[in-house]
Amino acid sequence: MTDTIRLAAFIDKGGTGKTTATAHLGVALAKEELDVLLIDLAGKQGDLAKTFGVWGEYRELIDAGDAWPNVTTVFQDEWAAIAEKLGEAAVDDLVVETGEGVDLIPAHPGLDSLDADLGNIDDAAERYSRLETFLDEYIDPRGYDAVLLDLPGLTNNVSYSGLWAAKHVLAPVEMGPFEAEQADQLREDLTQMVEAFDVEVELSMVLPNKVDTRTKLAEEYLEAFRAEYPEAIAPEYIPYSQDIRNAVEGGQTAFALEEPSATAEDARGAFEADARALVDRLGGA
Repeated sequence: MTDTIRLAAFIDKGGTGKTTATAHLGVALAKEELDVLLIDLAGKQGDLAKTFGVWGEYRELIDAGDAWPNVTTVFQDEWAAIAEKLGEAAVDDLVVETGEGVDLIPAHPGLDSLDADLGNIDDAAERYSRLETFLDEYIDPRGYDAVLLDLPGLTNNVSYSGLWAAKHVLAPVEMGPFEAEQADQLREDLTQMVEAFDVEVELSMVLPNKVDTRTKLAEEYLEAFRAEYPEAIAPEYIPYSQDIRNAVEGGQTAFALEEPSATAEDARGAFEADARALVDRLGGA
């Protein structure tokens, strides 16, 4: 077993804040003096790289045909031969520094076809374990304390690969009935995955996100999530903050704001507390 904390942000719904949570928890872990790597598998749009303001430069490499190897390469049959030929440079070329204390393997347009490519692999264990093998053999030796995966907002071969590799799941949820149903479905899906493939995957943290406690309904759903997931619920909910949205759209996390609003300050404190809880729950670093 690896000592590296691995966590996959996933729920079968878009817009719940998986990317924002991945970025902010990653930076919060880095503030705890952990070496952190983020991996964007959520789609070719590169939202995680945009969050840190590094997508433009990486996009230029993509357009020039120089973004190789990339995150999709590690799933291919040829990866082992590529890594042997290039040595440490193979992984070096994958990783981008963000400027906020975390490293990043950005998304790539090849993610568009990756789901279908994986689907062509008949053996399920071979199909879903490729990412885990990459992390075991090429990322863990680099000494990262935590690896966080941002997965697609739908159930497909890419998200299953991320769940298989991470073994621990972060589910950001908004306060509403549909989100509650999706969290319940995620729990059932993980149970089925464990039974079907004999691989341990657990829901490690349900993260109430973008919570506006000024509304009675949000408070009611927050209490309902706490009652339904007493072991997995995050110790602190993430309050809604326009400042966080503005920061992300400007290419930085809320931790990089020089003059954060009160809600952004509260959100930063919540992410820090939840990051410490993850370390406690997942052990490792």
